[in-house]
Amino acid sequence: MIEKATAAALAGRDAFDAGLYRAVVGVSHHTGGLNGLVNWWSDYGLALFAVLAGLVWWQVRGRDLRTAAIALWVPGAMVVAFVISSVLKSVIQEQRPCRAMPTVHIATSCPGTSDYSFPSNHAVLAGAAAVAVCFAAAHLLGTATGRLLAAIAVLNALVIAASRVYIGVHYPHDVVVGLLVGGLVSAAGAFLLVKVLDRIIPAGAARLRTR
Repeated sequence: MIEKATAAALAGRDAFDAGLYRAVVGVSHHTGGLNGLVNWWSDYGLALFAVLAGLVWWQVRGRDLRTAAIALWVPGAMVVAFVISSVLKSVIQEQRPCRAMPTVHIATSCPGTSDYSFPSNHAVLAGAAAVAVCFAAAHLLGTATGRLLAAIAVLNALVIAASRVYIGVHYPHDVVVGLLVGGLVSAAGAFLLVKVLDRIIPAGAARLRTR
């Protein structure tokens, strides 16, 4: 009985997710002028996080080694999150929606059969980078500039995640879970980094040279 209920619940979830996927992809059929821009941002929007990380580091470059190291966690978070995401993909091996539903016209070419869907690497990277930027901005800046950088990071992550569904290469659950995985990995790593730095580099020590 429990197994049947679980199977029914999963079937209902899958049907809802597939329906939502079709609805989002259907929007791209009526907004052809935006498809090129969305495709481009979906592929290259992650580069904005490098700019944001650079701006955070620039704001704190004259502070101590501890604060600079925390600011540089942004690329570190993305690397760690990508490794974890790649492992999950290889274990779960969920087929892309554009492979499972080949009759649905999408705004880009469908990735190969060995390029699995769950979780979305782009969403994982975006979630990791956004949380790392927010963490650095909140803990290192505490200013209007910091809040602006954090807001841009969060917005960019959401846009990138949504774009992966819009262009038809991911289910909604791929990007939602991807954002959560990336964000959790980034937050956990930042917490551990602060703990380690507090033990080896006293706050305010070893000021960086800016010239």
